[in-house]
Amino acid sequence: MYFNSFDFLLFLPIIFVVYWFFQKRKIHFQNILLLVASYIFYGWWDYRFIALIALSTLVDYLVGIKISHCDDHKFKKRWLLVSVFFNLGVLSFFKYCNFFIDSWVDLFNSIGYDIKNVTTLSIILPVGISFYTFQTMSYTIDVYRGKLQPTRDFISFAAFVSFFPQLVAGPIERATHLLPQFLEKRKYTIESISYGVKLIIWGFFLKLVVADRAAIYVNSVYNNVEYHDGLSLIFATILFAFQIYGDFAGYSLIAIGTAKLFGFNLMTNFRRPYFSASIHEFWNRWHISLSTWFRDYLYIPLGGNRVGRYRWFFNLFITFLISGLWHGAKWTFVIWGAINGIYLIIEILCNGKKRKGTLNIISTFCFISFAWIFFRANSVLDAFYIISKIFTKPGKLYIGSGDDIAASIYAVLAIFLLVVIEFRREYLKNTVVINFIIKREIGRMFMYATLIYLILYLGVFGNSQFIYFQF
Repeated sequence: MYFNSFDFLLFLPIIFVVYWFFQKRKIHFQNILLLVASYIFYGWWDYRFIALIALSTLVDYLVGIKISHCDDHKFKKRWLLVSVFFNLGVLSFFKYCNFFIDSWVDLFNSIGYDIKNVTTLSIILPVGISFYTFQTMSYTIDVYRGKLQPTRDFISFAAFVSFFPQLVAGPIERATHLLPQFLEKRKYTIESISYGVKLIIWGFFLKLVVADRAAIYVNSVYNNVEYHDGLSLIFATILFAFQIYGDFAGYSLIAIGTAKLFGFNLMTNFRRPYFSASIHEFWNRWHISLSTWFRDYLYIPLGGNRVGRYRWFFNLFITFLISGLWHGAKWTFVIWGAINGIYLIIEILCNGKKRKGTLNIISTFCFISFAWIFFRANSVLDAFYIISKIFTKPGKLYIGSGDDIAASIYAVLAIFLLVVIEFRREYLKNTVVINFIIKREIGRMFMYATLIYLILYLGVFGNSQFIYFQF
């Protein structure tokens, strides 16, 4: 079920009403309802996926209890490895099996061994598997580290794993933050509901108006790179930078706002990343839940920056390389991760963090956008072809034909509005989304009404998939 679907617009208010106004708001009833609703939400794509998430939930629930029962550190570690190998095994099988098969065949073919009749498996990638496997793994790791006591309430734990607002594309929550909220009574307040609705409206604007409008031009260019010159490819890359931000930040805001409707607080996932003055700062602002997950569960255990300089560089590089692979079973994602790792190493060698300044912000955006070429390109060959055209054949700027021209103009105008709003939030320190010009309540209502109008008038409807659903 997509957030931007008619099904969800019916699903959400029904669950909301039953959740708050039946059974006198008993926690156990609410958790059962959220669990059932989350399984319905997840099974809407393919009911077979439910068995996989249920199995993952059961394994990590039992492993957490087993770890707490062990006095011997060696046995604790063995139970932790059960969780890690199970989750990574499931993730690897469904997401990377065919990728590794194809890569090995290509490798042997490249050195002269002609391997034929190798068939890949017909595997359906479960939606959101990368997100909930990382979330459940963080639970068992934190139990193992003594940061969290395992819960005996299976319903609450299952609801935590499958919580539908953030199930398929994050934020990737830590058990230490989200799980206790399932064990406490939630309060219904008008202020919380109002704030959640505002976040949802802003999220829909980012997705339907910014991202999906930009996607029309981006897809037409990136899917036909041989017909476009460098300027068109540069323009498409810039639009993609805002497309992926609007798409993913929009999803995160809808998720955070929806969770707020049910009395839950999810972590912030984006903090105006394109105002970053360095690559290091960018990764402190972009997909924060994943960046901090890799920091805490991979980078720091590898030694972080507490080791020699070359080992430190290795830790950085391998973390970003794996982060790239996490995003998808394609070499384009691996190269994208490697590029960002190299950026950070070069930045350290050039004296670390940059100071705030317009030129630094622009240069950081350019470097990040260059890396996005690999993220968006259909293949590695396409990515290098795009780069070669950008530097050797600028040519003319193609802005579309017919309705595509209007789509490009609307996309640019939506991006301009986004930049203005985020500029004011970045430098004028506004704390409420969209409350950036008028402080009176009637003014805020007018601004949100305007956003709703823009969503209905300019939004691209038709259940377009969120980009990060494929990860």
